[in-house]
Amino acid sequence: MSVSRVRLPRGVRAPFTVFVNGVRVTEGEDYTVRGGELHFERELVQEGRLGFWRWFWGAWGIGTYRRDDQVDVAWDVGGRPQVAHKLDVVRDDAP
Repeated sequence: MSVSRVRLPRGVRAPFTVFVNGVRVTEGEDYTVRGGELHFERELVQEGRLGFWRWFWGAWGIGTYRRDDQVDVAWDVGGRPQVAHKLDVVRDDAP
């Protein structure tokens, strides 16, 4: 089973809203909060950097697509909305 973790940005305090690929997810059902991190009981994958050949083919309009999950967090600071977009995902792969 693979567990994915996302560190919350500094200054994020409850209540906050979490989105995965633009879809709102629910604490307790989709993720838990532990020690300043969001813990997902499912695998989240980020594409990473493009290599030369993938960039080259993309420049010619030939797409190579891979899964790229995006985790966003929205919260308020003094009544002003804040958003952290495409937070880094760390995977813990268990055998």
